Amino acid sequence: MKNLLEFLRKHFHWFLFAVLEVISIVLLFQYNSYQNSVWFSSANAVAGRVYEWSSAVGQFFSLTRVNEDLTLRNFYLERQVTQLRRLYSEATSEPSIKEQQELDMLSQYKLIPAKVVANELHRRDNLLTIDKGDADGIRVGMGVACGQGVVGVVYLTSAHHAVVIPVLNTSSRISCAIRGKGYFGVLRWDGRDAGVAYVEDIPRHARFKRGEWVETNGYSSIFPAGVLVGQIKQVFNSRDGMSYRLQVRLSTDFGKLRDVVVINDKSIGERVRLLQAARDSMKVEN
Repeated sequence: MKNLLEFLRKHFHWFLFAVLEVISIVLLFQYNSYQNSVWFSSANAVAGRVYEWSSAVGQFFSLTRVNEDLTLRNFYLERQVTQLRRLYSEATSEPSIKEQQELDMLSQYKLIPAKVVANELHRRDNLLTIDKGDADGIRVGMGVACGQGVVGVVYLTSAHHAVVIPVLNTSSRISCAIRGKGYFGVLRWDGRDAGVAYVEDIPRHARFKRGEWVETNGYSSIFPAGVLVGQIKQVFNSRDGMSYRLQVRLSTDFGKLRDVVVINDKSIGERVRLLQAARDSMKVEN
């Protein structure tokens, strides 16, 4: 306390000067219309600029949530369009019942939004990492997609992160089919062009043409049917000549990949148990 009083005594004249300056400035702007208007305009300009900066910062940080919402919306819309297109082409005798059954398939899947925090493009065994893990409900074997199409499959998980084997990995295998045709094969990557993959084992009797689209066929428990894969660019014969090999331009741009969704099939547990029961039954009979 003694030191404080000593400090105030030594610098009392500076404090008095500051107080008198403040009082004089207030009186100047309060009782002079010109100075008052200048102060008011300047204060408004400064406040306006501060509000602009504050708004810009708020909008920047809100983009994260906006991107997540757009990714979810795009995925759902793509699935709905695919199902409705299939219904229209089939033209069944009971379209309303069939339509409801197809659209109800969407409710089997829970979508968990995530962000890509690490991504590789120039290796044969590329991996990518997302910011969601066990604590968020992510499990090994779940499919990963984005608003543009297929991304990959969850390979490893920790509490708050997961490693994904993307399409751009030579060990990736994803079952898919030609849209509207039903002919299915396996999507693989040859380790070269990051925008191109190949669908192998398409039967020789299949009828299709370049420019048609390839999508997941829903035969596995990883992806639902209708998730976009890409567009057919070239058609080749397989090495043994027994099937076709399709060159596909991937719909997903892995170089710009930021927001993804992890697909949690809520019916997978029941299907796995049923399949295991069937296998056990066959072992007993043998």
